[in-house]
Amino acid sequence: MAAKLNRRAALVALWSAMRAQQRGGHSLGERLAALPRMLWHTLTGRYDGKWRLLLMGAATAYVVSPIDLIPEAFLFLVGLIDDAVVLVWLAGAVLSETERFLEWEASRPVPPAGPPRRAFVPLRTR
Repeated sequence: MAAKLNRRAALVALWSAMRAQQRGGHSLGERLAALPRMLWHTLTGRYDGKWRLLLMGAATAYVVSPIDLIPEAFLFLVGLIDDAVVLVWLAGAVLSETERFLEWEASRPVPPAGPPRRAFVPLRTR
């Protein structure tokens, strides 16, 4: 029952993210462009999405790993279904985490542009 709810929640998150731009939310392009920044801020310790990123990386590794070919070779339909479930979860996780990251990024104070300005002091010549 819980797995069914998780799949449904992932599908709902995916669908709402696809329609978010129509309602003024972040577009899919903005979310995908935020991934490198989210990774950087997580690795430098500024953003707290470490475990979620770790799970997303593990899901990606599972889908692309050659070990995953074994269930597909023997249990064709079951092997494809487990990949589909993992991909749906991964898509929902990426969309929800990038949404959370973009909100976190927007709430941070904006640092001043460039170094602080100093008064011009001419050099003295002899």
